[in-house]
Amino acid sequence: MTQQKAVLMNANHELVDANIEIPNPEAKDVLVKIQAVAANPVDIKQLETRDGKNAPQILGYDAVGQVVELGSSATKFQVGDQVFYAGAVNRDGSFQEYQVVNEDLVALSPTEITTEQAAAMPLVSLTAAELLFEKLHVIAEANANSSNLLVINGAGGVASVLIPLAKWVGLTVTATASPKKFDYLRQLGVDHPVDYHTDAEVTISDLPDNSFDYIVSLFDITPYWDDVTRLIAPLGHIGTIVQFPNPLDIGQLKNKAASFDWEFMFTKSLFHVDEASQGQILAQIAALVDEHAIDAPQITNYSGLNATNITAMLDQLRTGHTTGKLVLTV
Repeated sequence: MTQQKAVLMNANHELVDANIEIPNPEAKDVLVKIQAVAANPVDIKQLETRDGKNAPQILGYDAVGQVVELGSSATKFQVGDQVFYAGAVNRDGSFQEYQVVNEDLVALSPTEITTEQAAAMPLVSLTAAELLFEKLHVIAEANANSSNLLVINGAGGVASVLIPLAKWVGLTVTATASPKKFDYLRQLGVDHPVDYHTDAEVTISDLPDNSFDYIVSLFDITPYWDDVTRLIAPLGHIGTIVQFPNPLDIGQLKNKAASFDWEFMFTKSLFHVDEASQGQILAQIAALVDEHAIDAPQITNYSGLNATNITAMLDQLRTGHTTGKLVLTV
């Protein structure tokens, strides 16, 4: 059997280099020769909590590459197609040279950006689009909305796509970050940058009551909860992607009849619910990028598929001060 390089998680929750067999595609799979991958906070969570013996040992949930083989029932792509995807947490991920992935989760890659930029987009694009359009019920059409959105943690990976999407659909965006990242926020399209530090001249606590129809927290929402419940407009929508350590008083939203939603982009593949929608979302994202309606995220590039590089990427993510996405050329 043909061997490939891969980076595995061992029983001690460490990343190690290995040579393994190239996987065979199942019926609805495509086999992709990977060209670039990106690192995400979910890699850290999976590394720290996953059962190293019984669960898939290969992390990585962003990839771009070329289709080299089709499963017996796969019909959406052809050998040679350039594709991008985020995959699924219940199967081996993209930190390997070849990966099998369900074709429903895949789309043709954008053509107007680099391979590395395309690798940075799938997970954050799916998270951002599902948050905005499926959870908050923002209309997914150019300039179709005129409401206000608050983004907590506006300089991270998900925000790098969520904010341009929000501007594309017509929202006015306020976002928090460190002042040294305000220029980056403005490049994304943010109308009103706000310092996240509590001792700043203007903070989230100084914003007016009931002023946001939508609030998205891309960080632990707990320290912001009192402000969030104050700032959300009646009938507004709140969404988050980060599990909070302690219970929140959701009853604070009752009188405003505001909605609270979780977003976890792997839910569809974990429970086999509406999986094809993820390929459709990525196809829409690729079209918007190629039409220059939204831009690819800012990236920091690493080169070479090995445990040392991926460990360095995850260590950088752990600092909590990463701008945009970290990408590795395979």
